[in-house]
Amino acid sequence: MTFGFAPSAAASASDSLAAAATTDTGRQPTRMLEPSEWSAAEIPLLRNPREVVSGLHARHRPTQATAIVAVLDPEERIRASASFARRASAVDGWVFRNALLAQLRRVIPHDLRRRTPVRTAVLLYCRDGDGRWTQEDGAWMWGLRDACTLHGLRCGAYITLTREGWQVLGEGRGGRRPSAGSPPEDLAGTAHAPGGTAAGDPRQLRTGGAASEMSRRVAAR
Repeated sequence: MTFGFAPSAAASASDSLAAAATTDTGRQPTRMLEPSEWSAAEIPLLRNPREVVSGLHARHRPTQATAIVAVLDPEERIRASASFARRASAVDGWVFRNALLAQLRRVIPHDLRRRTPVRTAVLLYCRDGDGRWTQEDGAWMWGLRDACTLHGLRCGAYITLTREGWQVLGEGRGGRRPSAGSPPEDLAGTAHAPGGTAAGDPRQLRTGGAASEMSRRVAAR
């Protein structure tokens, strides 16, 4: 199903302010994480990153400049995921944080009442170039970490998807398939419960709820 959403005034204002700040100062974005900072954060490792990447790629079929944020349970099953196209012109972690947080709030309740997070959010970003770190990646990392804190989740892996394949930044793990240009795998037989959560056979790792404030559409799969 596909539903239409108009961008909120707050999101539009955030994008405008961040873009103006970057243009006015002419400096590099400050809301970003360097690779060393990301590594020092001790991000939990995925047990089977290829399985997670393949499932998100098949479910959302990302194109260039598409971000997919997914929430994993303690067994590393995907409970909810949202995909949206990056529309902001500014490379700023604050703008990306607001976009990610909006998607998380739509597809899954927060865990702020828990003393210790039990679910983990990961981010897959499809972009041009190779798997090496860029300033844009640093801004997404900053945004993911902050969005997780505000939604009561553990901050998980940041994964890039390019024509060369996928790469878990900060871990040195990656693969050639899936890639930005490869066809998605068939996920036939997966059952889905309302609200963007997966039900049925736990070995079927994929789920779907795709929401987008930035691209003005939500696709629940």
